Amino acid sequence: MVDVKKVVLAYSGGLDTSVILRWLIDSYGCEVIAFCADLGQGEELAPVEEKAQAVGASAIYIEDLREEFVRDYVFPMLRANTSYEDGYLLGTSIARPLIAKRQIEIARQEGADAVSHGATGKGNDQVRFELTYYALEPHITVIAPWREWDMQGRADLIAYAEERQIPIPVSREKPYSTDRNLLHLSFEGGILEDPWREPYEDMFLLSVSPENAPDRPEYIEIDFVAGDPTAINGAVLSPASLLAKANELGGKHGIGRCDLVENRYVGMKARGVYETPGGTILHTAHRALETLTLDREVVHLRDSLIPRYAEMIYYGYWFAPEREMLQAAVDESQQNVSGTVRLKLYKGNVIVVGRKSDRSLYNPEVASFDESGEYQQADAEGFIRLNSLRLRIRGLAQK
Repeated sequence: MVDVKKVVLAYSGGLDTSVILRWLIDSYGCEVIAFCADLGQGEELAPVEEKAQAVGASAIYIEDLREEFVRDYVFPMLRANTSYEDGYLLGTSIARPLIAKRQIEIARQEGADAVSHGATGKGNDQVRFELTYYALEPHITVIAPWREWDMQGRADLIAYAEERQIPIPVSREKPYSTDRNLLHLSFEGGILEDPWREPYEDMFLLSVSPENAPDRPEYIEIDFVAGDPTAINGAVLSPASLLAKANELGGKHGIGRCDLVENRYVGMKARGVYETPGGTILHTAHRALETLTLDREVVHLRDSLIPRYAEMIYYGYWFAPEREMLQAAVDESQQNVSGTVRLKLYKGNVIVVGRKSDRSLYNPEVASFDESGEYQQADAEGFIRLNSLRLRIRGLAQK
């Protein structure tokens, strides 16, 4: 073990980090500062300070980062229509760089010589946290307890916590772990490690089941300016407030549940269950507005890069030159993505029923079957002959 005097721990008050806080004190004999980022966990934050003090933290930082999270992390990702493996809207992934950035800032402020996190040695979060640490503070010491101690799983952690009377939010009956912020709520581990087993219905917190959603659809309108949502039903809201409102609407209608087996960066497959009600609504609305306002070749080129962009976020390369370069290109493409989208929310579905924009590239006179406008149908003959030339030559050669 390295000799450290003061550690800043990314602390959630959950099972892993509650045990880690005590373990760091016992194993390293160091001072531990607990840092908890408020990214929209809601009532989960209420007992954090008391729990951290009870376990032995020398200082506790609980900081409201909700507006920064949505404005500077969620919305830039939304502008790219980002989805990992065609389903995961990256709710956990996008939170890690902000948490790690602020952790490094606190370490500098407090004169700490190390930082620590609760990510396991099998997961993606260890990579996301540590790539950010090293990008922002190249010589920082990182302590990753899951890669050091001899505890093998959450059953061992529960036993450790019970032995030391550490308050924890899980039980042996429901040992799955959760991660919550304004963008989503995730579940993994425990019963969910069997990909054939259906999640408990009472596990979900942000959404009703589609079967229990209202029998009547609800229509909403979302305004965008330069790719960012700015208002719902005409009410202009701050980024965090807007996402919270979208969550409320989506959760009411059973929108945004996702159950998938994904490919982790470290090489294994893992099952994750997610609730992303507001993010699903905004993602759908943004894509719909782009169909009006983005040039065809811009859309196709941007979309070809999105799997790579999603990987950058999922793998932890937010503070990397390639992500920053691609973000600049995405943001340039969004200058004209302004307008309004009308949606119908109904039993787990987000249905686009209207879109309008002052920057629209849709020209009804050109598109209409009843008017010729600037488009001369006879021109299509030469267009087709030129584009079929290589096919005709190939056909002749085959004969």
